Amino acid sequence: MTQQQEMSVQSVVVPFDRAVPNPLLGRLDVPERWHTVDRSAHDPHLVAVPGGDGTAWTAAALVTARPHTAYLKIVDAVGDVPAAVRAVVGHARERGLAQVKWEGWTATPEAAAAAGFTPLRGPLALSEGAAGPATGYVRWLHDDPVTDSAYDDGRRDPPYYGQSTHFTCGAVTALVAQAHAGALAREALDREAELTLWRGATNFPACEPVGLGVAVRRAWPSSSVTVHLDTDRPVLLDHYPQSEQEWRAVLQRTSRTEAGRTGVPIDPDRLSPTAIREAIGRREHVLLLVSLAAMQGFDVPHWVLCHGVVPGAVVIDDPWANAATGDTWVDAHLLPVPDGSLDTMSSLPTAATASTASAEPVEPAAESFRGAVVIGRRS
Repeated sequence: MTQQQEMSVQSVVVPFDRAVPNPLLGRLDVPERWHTVDRSAHDPHLVAVPGGDGTAWTAAALVTARPHTAYLKIVDAVGDVPAAVRAVVGHARERGLAQVKWEGWTATPEAAAAAGFTPLRGPLALSEGAAGPATGYVRWLHDDPVTDSAYDDGRRDPPYYGQSTHFTCGAVTALVAQAHAGALAREALDREAELTLWRGATNFPACEPVGLGVAVRRAWPSSSVTVHLDTDRPVLLDHYPQSEQEWRAVLQRTSRTEAGRTGVPIDPDRLSPTAIREAIGRREHVLLLVSLAAMQGFDVPHWVLCHGVVPGAVVIDDPWANAATGDTWVDAHLLPVPDGSLDTMSSLPTAATASTASAEPVEPAAESFRGAVVIGRRS
């Protein structure tokens, strides 16, 4: 079916409320999971194909997506499944999105392939407390292939690995980047590797940009590493009391000293979406520090891996999924985020602290900062 035919599929789009039955679903076999998870934070809606008499639908799909992203996810399709999926793809095209995903709860490989979807590589691990289907599928909605950071190893997408704790996102993104680049065997990406790298990078318990960059360089001396951080003040400390900030600030200054010793440059310029695209074009991986406020609704610093680009969006892998909202690894893997949204997410508030070893006056801190670690090709 052509793009024009998909966009002309007759369908209706209505909000989904798990507490209010929709009579137009009629006798369609709706899975219980539609009603057991509160997906309201991810814009749940039904994309349905009306019957000829207008009294009931012949097909419907429950569709969600993380806010401020460029994809739709089919949780399930019921009734005339091919028709429902065509309707979702047409709906996504009309919205100018980059991608449609399909969770594999009931989708078969044959049905997915017939609808133009390709299988996602199954997760090596799921993030703490997360649930999800064993399989998932993706269909990109643009003509050009995804440009990404991978070496030509026959399978370009990175492995998906969900962080096993609430604080090891930085370590996981670095490990996945190196597995994607061929510097780490995929079978070596496990919890021991996750916690070992985190232990070398942590500012207790978070990983700040300089400490993460130094730990990556120590683990892979042949990989070039550049830290991008547009402040020389301690970061990620604003939620701690002053006494807790002080000793963590000491550790961050130590990390800067170690960066100088190990040859890890610290670039004070902000890393823009254009610069991220250019790095990916050079087959570099960008570990980007973002806030989860836009995608998940709470302002928590978090590391994601930027590894691909498509028209208008950067493709990331997020090592964490929020099971409470129906978010799964299918959402978090190969996730396209519009350039503007990513730019907003990567601006984090600067800690309101002046805990330094010097009594000299300091300039007022900027209201926000940006941090990233760029891992280049091995020498």
